[in-house]
Amino acid sequence: MSKPLTALGLMSGTSLDGIDVALLRTDGEDVVERGTAATYPYRPDQQAMLQEALEVASTLETREARPGALAETERQLTEWHAEAVTRFLASHGLAPSQVDVIGFHGQTVIHRPERRLTVQLGLGALLARRVGVQVVHDLRAADVAAGGQGAPLVPVYHRALAAGLPERPVAFLNIGGVANLTWVGSDGSLLAFDTGPGNALINDWCARHTGVSFDHDGVLASRGQVNADVLGQLLKNNFFATAAPKSLDRNTFRTTLLDGLSPADGAATLTRFTAAAVAAGLGLLPEQPKRLIICGGGRHNPVLMQELRKSVQETVIKSENIGIDGDSLEAEAWAYLAVRSLRGLPISFPGTTGVPAPLSGGVLATPE
Repeated sequence: MSKPLTALGLMSGTSLDGIDVALLRTDGEDVVERGTAATYPYRPDQQAMLQEALEVASTLETREARPGALAETERQLTEWHAEAVTRFLASHGLAPSQVDVIGFHGQTVIHRPERRLTVQLGLGALLARRVGVQVVHDLRAADVAAGGQGAPLVPVYHRALAAGLPERPVAFLNIGGVANLTWVGSDGSLLAFDTGPGNALINDWCARHTGVSFDHDGVLASRGQVNADVLGQLLKNNFFATAAPKSLDRNTFRTTLLDGLSPADGAATLTRFTAAAVAAGLGLLPEQPKRLIICGGGRHNPVLMQELRKSVQETVIKSENIGIDGDSLEAEAWAYLAVRSLRGLPISFPGTTGVPAPLSGGVLATPE
């Protein structure tokens, strides 16, 4: 048995809300000792810089290109992560020498696996130098280069968490900017894919129409009416006819179909759209799960949770109901994946990303 390592996971998701940091002690397989976690929210100016990066990156043709302000945004983003790690270690009385490895997700700015293109901004070598800890980064690239979707990568960690649950099959639904589903079968088999939008479309709609970056407690959506015609058009997107596994770019779905709707009606329609997309995804599973465990920021939206409970037949529960912090889970997963990468263990599988065979990944950067 491999000795467990102490790892930090760093996640900056497509919701652009901040940097999640989580501590995990793990052997990358069965040993999972979950530690403390924290979130460091982005300031409005940082969110604006990342939004601009998304627009610039939409024209990228290669992984290496950093046109316009993209290179400076990547450097700044790395510095923000270094600051988050430094603050986290200081607040928990930890020295860098007590951390064996950092799993660094970076910021996804374009994800086009059909073109074998995925870009997560983040300079692993710079982060390693700044914090004095080796860093595993660029964890999606090898999978995409091999013909996989490059996402989702969290399922192997979901499987480790599911090992302690009393009944399977079980499914984990992470509602970040994009929503993704992991199905863990009774025998530990995995199937995973993005179901559709998560918070990103709702957040963008709210920012554009109210000046607030998200729909707090679903209040705006609760005041509106779902437009059935617009919802039907959104659900006709070719993505929903594609077999799993499959993944999405944050900007796959555009909201031009909602032009003319009131802010409240648009929020209500997009919230229902997220839930309806999840219901469609559940229809692709080989066996319906006994529980649908919700994690990620979307679980804080009571209107979205209500829509999910109306749209699916499974028992819908928040991750906290099984003792898991749904805000830190993805950052924990990146810590887990970093340890697997160090040990050459696979992080993606035919049933999770469509890669031809189980595959490890990640690039190691050292402080020297």
